[in-house]
Amino acid sequence: MELTKFVVLGIYIAILFLIGIIASRRVKSMSDYYVGGKRLGYWAVAFSARATGESGWLLIGLTGMGALSGLSAYWVVVGEVLGVAISWWFMAKRFKRKSDQYGAITVPDYLESHFKSTKKTLRILAASILSVFVVIYVSTQIDVTGKAFESMMGMNYELGAIIGFFIVLTYIFIGGFVAAVWSDFFQGILMFLGLVLLPIVVWFSMDGGTGIVEGLHNIDPALTNIWGTSDNTWMNIAAMLGFAMIGLGFLGSPQVYVRFMSIKDEKEIDKGKWVAVVFTLLTDAAAVTIGILGRIFFTSPGQNPEAVLGKNAEHVLGMMTENFLPYLLVAIYIAIVLSAIMSTIDSLLVIASSAITRDFYQKIFRPDLKDKDLTKISRWVTLIMSLLALAIALIIAQISPDRTVFWMVIFGWSGIAATFCPVIILSLFWKGLSEQGAIAAMLTGFICVSLFKFVLIPMEGIGPYLKKLDVLAPSFAIAMLAAWIFSKIYPPKNTLQKN
Repeated sequence: MELTKFVVLGIYIAILFLIGIIASRRVKSMSDYYVGGKRLGYWAVAFSARATGESGWLLIGLTGMGALSGLSAYWVVVGEVLGVAISWWFMAKRFKRKSDQYGAITVPDYLESHFKSTKKTLRILAASILSVFVVIYVSTQIDVTGKAFESMMGMNYELGAIIGFFIVLTYIFIGGFVAAVWSDFFQGILMFLGLVLLPIVVWFSMDGGTGIVEGLHNIDPALTNIWGTSDNTWMNIAAMLGFAMIGLGFLGSPQVYVRFMSIKDEKEIDKGKWVAVVFTLLTDAAAVTIGILGRIFFTSPGQNPEAVLGKNAEHVLGMMTENFLPYLLVAIYIAIVLSAIMSTIDSLLVIASSAITRDFYQKIFRPDLKDKDLTKISRWVTLIMSLLALAIALIIAQISPDRTVFWMVIFGWSGIAATFCPVIILSLFWKGLSEQGAIAAMLTGFICVSLFKFVLIPMEGIGPYLKKLDVLAPSFAIAMLAAWIFSKIYPPKNTLQKN
């Protein structure tokens, strides 16, 4: 069994390295390294955007949340499908059109050009915040990698985290954005097939048995309440909104929107939107269903799920594959879990590298630097930032052994989303947004995520409700308000000229 796992894992790694080598032949400029020369097709972009947006959170975190929360976890599916649909249907074309018009290859490029900024404040702020939260987000993905190797390969956590880290770093170091997109496409296919097929196999292996709702009701009637598992109505509302509002992150997060910059043309967006929405609906619903089936199969009425499934039910996917699939398929599912994790790490590392190399070093300090030299520097920046993320992941593992994948990853996701999404949305749909309003929104979103997480949530009284609501929705809303207030106080220059 162990030999089979390592053979399959070896084949998977070999494919990723081959992708990196082939992709490296297409990297001839900064545009190639960061946005694939803006000539990628809709299948690759759609799968890459979805694989990047989901991460190991989908397979490890969301399956576990399905086991713990029952039917109410499907609110995550509702929120994510709406977020992806709005993004692809109403925002992608506008963003593609504007970013091409500006000649932008990074989100800070886009923002600086959009506001015709003569100062570097907006670029510095965007690149700084992006660098901070991307490193945090990458560290959470490395943490998930270690947990995946530990639970599914029986490997030491630290060793697993380091191995997974070096795998993804190698092909990104070689091939840049093209390698990230191509590998995401390959890994996205694995994720899709693995998630959609597993609940079908499990259901028939269980001989149908009782229905899902009946099975959950026999264990705990609260698990069948779509509104939540609490007796407190307001707590359930907060939990429902917390789950659904996760989808806000698809409305402008740089690691997703750089994919819209890279796509060949707007016609490809029309095709890709259907791929993205169907992918999201099926994979997210399958992940929650896997967790629910695991809860039904592995626990008895009144039994604490953590006593059987492990801390926060994060082992449910591994237990399901071990119990219902042959050895070879179990090994393939290990590769699928790693695919979900690495498809996010690779994209984040490219984003972080672009923030430091292009948005700081070239645009501020060395505008005379040639793309050829900058591409080399980008690779070394990628290495340094990824090592920093690895160190953070290993430190967090030591000081917070009770951490959960679901909410750890959401914190990094929320930090990026609350900072950038309000500004991207308003820049596309509101001509009244000023540069000062954008700066205020970004600072507010950045500060609020940490304020809610570390100050308000631990408070008595309101704290438990905010914990269920989580940090993204309130931070997002306050950032939007800040953008409106400061844009009214400091209106855009063109508005002043007309007046």
